Amino acid sequence: MSTVESRPLIGAGISRVDGPRKVTGTAPYPMDFSVPGQAYGALVQSTISAGRIVRMHTGEAEGAPGVLCVLTHENAPKVGTGPTSVLGASPPPPLRNDRVVHHGQHIAFVVAETPEQATAAARLVQADYEATEPLLDLQDPRAEHVVDPWGMDTSRGEPAAALESAEVTLRAMYTTADNTHNPLGLFATLAVWEGDTLTVHDTSQWPSMVRTTLATVFGIPESAVRVLVPFVGGGFGSGLRVWPHVILTAMAARLTKRPVKLVLTRPQMFTSVGHRPSGVQWLSVGVTRDGDLVALDHRSLSSLSMEDNDYEPYTAGTAFAYACPHVITQDQQARINVAVPTSMRAPAEAQGNFALESALDELAWTLGMDPLELRLRNHTDVDPRNGLPWSGKALLECYEVGARRFGWSDRIPEPRSMRDGNWLVGYGMASAMFPHFAQPCAAQATVNSDGSALVRSAATDIGTGTYTVMAQLAAEELGLPLDQVRFDLGDSDMPNSTMAGGSGLTGALGNAVHNACRRLVCSFAELAHGDAESPLLGVPPDGVECTDGRIHPAGRPDRGESYVDILARHGLSELTANGNSTPPDAETLGMSPAGAYGAKFVEVRVDADLGLIRIARVVSAIDGGRILNAKTARSQIIGGTVGGIGMALYEDTVTDPRTGRIANGTLADYLVAVNADIPELDVIFVGEPDRATPTGTKGVGEVGLVGIAPAIANAVYHATGKRLHTLPITLDALL
Repeated sequence: MSTVESRPLIGAGISRVDGPRKVTGTAPYPMDFSVPGQAYGALVQSTISAGRIVRMHTGEAEGAPGVLCVLTHENAPKVGTGPTSVLGASPPPPLRNDRVVHHGQHIAFVVAETPEQATAAARLVQADYEATEPLLDLQDPRAEHVVDPWGMDTSRGEPAAALESAEVTLRAMYTTADNTHNPLGLFATLAVWEGDTLTVHDTSQWPSMVRTTLATVFGIPESAVRVLVPFVGGGFGSGLRVWPHVILTAMAARLTKRPVKLVLTRPQMFTSVGHRPSGVQWLSVGVTRDGDLVALDHRSLSSLSMEDNDYEPYTAGTAFAYACPHVITQDQQARINVAVPTSMRAPAEAQGNFALESALDELAWTLGMDPLELRLRNHTDVDPRNGLPWSGKALLECYEVGARRFGWSDRIPEPRSMRDGNWLVGYGMASAMFPHFAQPCAAQATVNSDGSALVRSAATDIGTGTYTVMAQLAAEELGLPLDQVRFDLGDSDMPNSTMAGGSGLTGALGNAVHNACRRLVCSFAELAHGDAESPLLGVPPDGVECTDGRIHPAGRPDRGESYVDILARHGLSELTANGNSTPPDAETLGMSPAGAYGAKFVEVRVDADLGLIRIARVVSAIDGGRILNAKTARSQIIGGTVGGIGMALYEDTVTDPRTGRIANGTLADYLVAVNADIPELDVIFVGEPDRATPTGTKGVGEVGLVGIAPAIANAVYHATGKRLHTLPITLDALL
């Protein structure tokens, strides 16, 4: 079967199909759901960072108005440990013992008739502690180190010897701060038990994993758990894991035999649903005087909680970013008394890229070379790890188009040489990459007797546009107008889906939708193939196309018939097909699956007297493979760019070094970039469809953030002559 290769549905900047529901306030987010007879939960959190609970005082809370129960480690039922996924082990189950390992740890859960009663009673719960001195410094020598748990450290050539003999070397240390996700929507869970069947509304980027985890924890079949997530008010990675508060809510609902709803407060979001881990990186780079890379030694140490196993390989991208014969990358983690870190938009790559791209800029100045020229000299068309060509890489085009649009050639190379009144003007650039990520995924497609189509998968749309681009893709494959296609998601009873994370959902789900729709068209063609009444009699199923709700021989739109006619003649109300996708294999493909690439160009203004930094403009040239929807893809790059500006200049989750308490755990105190901080953001897409998958997509959710922080740091150096290795960049560092 063949399809028409180019239709206006794909690539066009179609507005979100779910947009009207969002702007009219009718899109139901997890915290919007209620059921008759529900009770409400409230968390009690530890006020120390390390030690043990000697005694819980719950009597006053238990006697408070409306209280149904107070759960602590002393009376909570024991539950199982969640499963291991592609992201690693599940977070530890709640209330399992008297140990306290971070400030804000859940130590009790209060259930009452109203949210106000639950909150008031939670304030009455007190704990006696036996506190110990917490480990809070990432580089404290007493901290236990976890070394390369996923086997991602790499080594090729003789990097130590090559560094010693290199004509020019740079050795530097880079520091990145804790960042907190802070999606607009507060995380919420509503748990309803009916006998041994559990239904959960939850803030999640992975409903299928929530189902698997809850089934494992409570010892029930997966078929007895249903997870519903039609809309998510942002996630950025914080919704990729099943957090202890979700299990607590379901536990409380089972014990009270009442539906229970919990909505986290904003301060609780800082300690309950992960954060970007802080880290230190050491980078040594050796080059020839002509700028050819000869050696890279990149090592990192990042924060890890005491009882969790999240992993962020900061240095992994360095192994294949540039052509370099001698490379070593090593990542370690230090267990300290902090809340559990987790993936945050562009995990690991955002931090590692900051170090690498800052170092290359510094080397370029040392060599007296244009920073862009240094990157061009060391570009590679093959994967340095295995020598295979990339399945798609238009980074050179990103450099060319981005530099031209930005006006990079207008830059005066000397630091502090460009001014606008009292503003020092700086230009900076950086390469960006986010590696290929894909997991198995499934979808189902149905065409009904009225000619409309329904396509389904247990995915989520965290604001990236999944509802829209999957409807577009299905409409293209089925040859239907967009208004005749509905895409449903957010229900774990639908075909199993991978996570909305790692920039991998569009590729994995898109390929599954593509597969399901192709199989469905084949099913229709097979019905018509042997039907004497059909104009498609004898036409092989692989020789048809679909246009305007009709199946016809390839190149012959005048001969064929509609889905409606085929169903009616065979007495069918609908026809359904299932599809799936599996990750591409480099050896089978004969090429390395490529992630998304980009080149980022930034102009900053720095007040010469006050050190104030203002971003004047940003140009992002992006190779995202086949772009299914230019409007939503551009929105993703803009959102990532804003996150990168926040990472570079504002965001820092500050932990009190004595107590371990987060000192700025509200949106009044935690700085994020706001509209006034954001200039004109220019986005350009380049490149061709990726050859690794049928749909040709790459995913652009995270490459928009990568490269922004080093481009800003490099621009600040050009403006001021001060080289800064620590994020966020604050004005005191420039005074």
